[in-house]
Amino acid sequence: MRQSSGYERRGRKVRLNRVYVAAALSPGSIVELPAEAAAHLAKVLRARSGDELVLFTGDGREFAAAVESVRGSRVTAAVGEARDIDRESALAVTLVQCIARADRMDLIVQKATELGVARIVPVLSQRSVVRLDAAQAESKAAHWRAIAVNACEQCGRNRIPIIDAPRRLINYLGDSPGAAAPGAAAPVCGSRLILEPEFGSRAAAQEIGPAVDVAIGPEGGFTAEELEAFRVSGFAAVRLGPRVLRTETAAIAALAWLQSRFGDLG
Repeated sequence: MRQSSGYERRGRKVRLNRVYVAAALSPGSIVELPAEAAAHLAKVLRARSGDELVLFTGDGREFAAAVESVRGSRVTAAVGEARDIDRESALAVTLVQCIARADRMDLIVQKATELGVARIVPVLSQRSVVRLDAAQAESKAAHWRAIAVNACEQCGRNRIPIIDAPRRLINYLGDSPGAAAPGAAAPVCGSRLILEPEFGSRAAAQEIGPAVDVAIGPEGGFTAEELEAFRVSGFAAVRLGPRVLRTETAAIAALAWLQSRFGDLG
């Protein structure tokens, strides 16, 4: 359902349908809405000319708009005034997520977007059940980006989180800043965290800067070699309570904890 968080109309708060448009918008112009959003408005919501909308392009602004015409499954909208309404958290969170199987990864992307994540880096580890070739990886990335767009339409965000193309975990760690040179001591960085229920320290003891990377393992957990690679790359191992969480639960719990203590949920 494409909705905003609400606006005042004659003393009462109403909810408006929100639509992402991957094109530049300007007040006074007429724009044709994307096919999926148009079909939803025309077939499900029975939109009519004059119905109010909110359009956004991912740059932090949103635009007042109204349905201009409905022709079958095609909908055009008249673009109104721009509003600088940025609902992003001051805490820039990068979720380094081992790709979960089936629809679990879809859930992670959706909920991470709602919880204000700035970037998602899907990775494949040694124990990952999912295996992707290059074409499948690009297809999955496009699919997850569409899920993030839909989540932004629902939750009111006007910026789309970055969704990286899937890559091997070892490649991500090798490319990421903060890795120690061979033979050098591992850097200590409280803003690079890996969830490790067995050996991690209490998450509550961490102090986080304005940006944080948090890594979540696959269904079978990280191997000892991978944990050491994380340590060399400056990640601190933390745990969220005494229980072992599923990969999708761990991602949601970690983001909720970070946003509630250091972000905008407090």
